[in-house]
Amino acid sequence: MKVEDFSADSDKARELAHKARPWVDKLARLGYATKGLVYTIIGVIAAMAALRGGGETADSRGALEEIVRQPYGRVMLLVVAAGLACYALWRLTQAVMDTEDKGSEWKGLAVRAGYACIGFVYFGLGYSAVSLVLGGDAGDSSDEKSRYWTATFMVLPFGRLLIGLAGLGFIGFGLWQCYKAYKRKFQKKMKRGEMSEGADKLITGVGQYGFASRGVVFGVVGVFLIQAALRARAHEARGLGGALHALEEQPAGPWVLGVVALGLVAYGLLMFALALYRRIDV
Repeated sequence: MKVEDFSADSDKARELAHKARPWVDKLARLGYATKGLVYTIIGVIAAMAALRGGGETADSRGALEEIVRQPYGRVMLLVVAAGLACYALWRLTQAVMDTEDKGSEWKGLAVRAGYACIGFVYFGLGYSAVSLVLGGDAGDSSDEKSRYWTATFMVLPFGRLLIGLAGLGFIGFGLWQCYKAYKRKFQKKMKRGEMSEGADKLITGVGQYGFASRGVVFGVVGVFLIQAALRARAHEARGLGGALHALEEQPAGPWVLGVVALGLVAYGLLMFALALYRRIDV
């Protein structure tokens, strides 16, 4: 397909999306709120582990399992599953409709492809939530998935190199999250004129803390991937839960884990703020 054809299709899709704007706005805001809930639960579980001086940390799957254990947990989880599907649809809408005006050059298409990948990830998380509602399990943990894919790529030609590059990618993404925190880039997507001055300052501080903490976690995941590649040991790869546990194993680990855990809670709270104040352009 030529770039011109892709642009024409995108223009038609944008026109259709504009007609459906009220629904897109609602699904995006519900999606951000649900993402905020998941990150808040992950952060709270990790913070409790830090306070106990040891214990189980959680990833997205662990957050879903925590929800289903609560009173009326299956009903709550069904709502969460719907919210995750909404967030996934919003990300796919960003990719197809180019709501962020990334354009149709290769850089813009790469960013939009990233939006689509995020959408599919959250569709998968929503599927895990539905499985729990129906009495099944939520699937593999982030650690198990990370080790599986690392082992899969390890046996391919140049597999260790690919794993190492993936690790560098995670570290780069983590640094990008920290840069976004430093430059307050998330503010550009928010309707700050609708906030009071105090709320604006609070959300900005919470958002910076959240993005920086998320960046640390992604960086740790990347370090473990590089380590697995260098040592040819797939079992050393870790996901979100394993990265949090690794922080706990460091000197002054409970304090480090506690700071990062509260940062993940802060990131979750920022998602709630985005649910209220984000500009949804379609």
